[in-house]
Amino acid sequence: QVPFVESGGGTVQIGGSLRLSCVGSGRTFSDSYVAWFRQAPNKKREFVARISNAGWTTDYADSVKGRFTISRDNANNVAYLQMNSLRPDDTAVYYCSYVEVGTRQPFGSWGQGTQVTVSS
Repeated sequence: QVPFVESGGGTVQIGGSLRLSCVGSGRTFSDSYVAWFRQAPNKKREFVARISNAGWTTDYADSVKGRFTISRDNANNVAYLQMNSLRPDDTAVYYCSYVEVGTRQPFGSWGQGTQVTVSS
């Protein structure tokens, strides 16, 4: 069983917005740090954003700071990524993962992800 199922991707114009969701399973969601990662064509998977177990602390890659917001709903085992002011270089498959506490290091298997395409 994969730990997360991602959804909410799509095609959007430059400057548009999308809200991604991922539903967690496989361990106690509310006890775990959760992060979003992305992988663009022919590039390595990279960190996007992280949120602490209770949602009090967040961390963002410099490339998305001020444009993306990570949040979570522990009652429903869901993490969100609100993406605003989208740019072509945000085009990628987006994935959720559990990460080690206080780090950007993912562990466990990856889900299928959700495709985000930003077009002009």
